[in-house]
Amino acid sequence: MSGAGAPKTAAVDCHDLRVAIVAASWHEQVMDGLLAGAQRACGDHRVEAPVVTRVPGTFELPVVASALAQQGYDAIVALGVVIRGGTPHFDYVCGAATDGLTRVALDHTVAVGFGVLTCDDEAQALDRAGLPGSQEDKGYEAAAAALATAQTIKRIKRRFD
Repeated sequence: MSGAGAPKTAAVDCHDLRVAIVAASWHEQVMDGLLAGAQRACGDHRVEAPVVTRVPGTFELPVVASALAQQGYDAIVALGVVIRGGTPHFDYVCGAATDGLTRVALDHTVAVGFGVLTCDDEAQALDRAGLPGSQEDKGYEAAAAALATAQTIKRIKRRFD
């Protein structure tokens, strides 16, 4: 199971953070689960109204995350799913999304939660989507990681201001 070894962390108060969630549209059932998990994490961390933006697919996540970072969001949660097929398309989309989201985080010094599932089949994606019967809730985990990272960045900036 890929979730083995995940840290146990408590929700922290993030009511003062501007948070955006950008979610792909492909694989609707999986994406609905990921989005619900991310929104639940925001609620647990006292983020009352994260901005939710939908994009066509996982490939489009980085450019929209970059636009959101330019608008001053403290944390951006990127959610998507790519399921392996019979062509190299899987590798190109996964690499582009990973590299692009990393670039957004580094170029803008913004917390980016990486909630992109890269799965061999739909069953693996459903098992990680945070749906009833799923073993993992990667949408929740991505949002919680982004929020914790945003708080750390905020503390660092305050220390040196």
